[in-house]
Amino acid sequence: MRSIALLLPALLPASFIAQACLAQPSTTSEPLFRVAVRVEVVDAQVLSKKTKHAVSSLQREDFEVYEDNLRQEITSFSQDQLPLSVVILFDLTDSVRPVLVSLAEGALEALQRLKAEDEVAVMAYAASAHLVQDFTTNRGLAAAAIVKASRMKSDEAAFFNEGIYQAAAQLAQSRNPASRRVIIWLTDDVPNIPSEEIRERYGKSIRNGTLHTEKETIAQVLKTDTVVCTLLKKSEISDQEDAHRDTEKILGRMMYPPGEVRKYAQVTGGEVVESSGKKLKAELAELIDDLRLRYSLSYHPSAAKPAGKFCAIKVKLSPEIKKSQGNLLVLAKQGYYR
Repeated sequence: MRSIALLLPALLPASFIAQACLAQPSTTSEPLFRVAVRVEVVDAQVLSKKTKHAVSSLQREDFEVYEDNLRQEITSFSQDQLPLSVVILFDLTDSVRPVLVSLAEGALEALQRLKAEDEVAVMAYAASAHLVQDFTTNRGLAAAAIVKASRMKSDEAAFFNEGIYQAAAQLAQSRNPASRRVIIWLTDDVPNIPSEEIRERYGKSIRNGTLHTEKETIAQVLKTDTVVCTLLKKSEISDQEDAHRDTEKILGRMMYPPGEVRKYAQVTGGEVVESSGKKLKAELAELIDDLRLRYSLSYHPSAAKPAGKFCAIKVKLSPEIKKSQGNLLVLAKQGYYR
């Protein structure tokens, strides 16, 4: 969400003026009133369900935006005009180590698809997240950080929620406040099964509220307008770890919050790409290209609501486009907080 302040002349109805805040009078003109106008920006991607490729030829009239089931007027529309702020987030768990190098190679390839004004930060996480490289447009610095992250190790349990929470918090500190914010999450979707010592240490952290829950993390990514896109690369021990995780659930022992990869993509309108080894570079590069083909839809919410309220968003395609283009899938965030 972005709020825009407008300066309005003092020739307004009393009912409108009561909602405005009087600005300092100008020495050369009439008094001015300053009013904040809420503008909600929705980042949307349209994919062909058949080919999974992005559809890039749509226009403003092809979209419908609803907030809490009320249709909104789209006031501005663009595609590939805003710069990107990207956090490349590396999973450091035991199971993903065998594929970290190939994930890093894919990330290096993806850097070549970014524009000069796009900024990149690199982070890695296990039980907590670490900033390897702050936001930079210097591709050399970003590439060095990617290589460094691919060589990092951790014996801690993996807390997916905490990694995504901290990456979204880092995006809130991006140097370009008008940019589109994206997490590119490189993982095998398998959290380490914690040892008893790790379980005891971090179990206390969870009970004391120092580790973020899935609910808190979802709120964070929505409040920061972050899109979470994930590249999954399964390793040889992923299936074994999946089985262990299922056992832990059955035994009721998963007291730490691992998080769910696909849920974060779903609520933020991101993609999840499950890659095979030979196609990884191309698929991550295509993921970057797809980000370029996303649409930015802006509207002024039609209903006043209290601060902190969650507002549900639904982006649909017009009946005409559905008829002419066939079976399409729209990816967009599911809501925001006032």
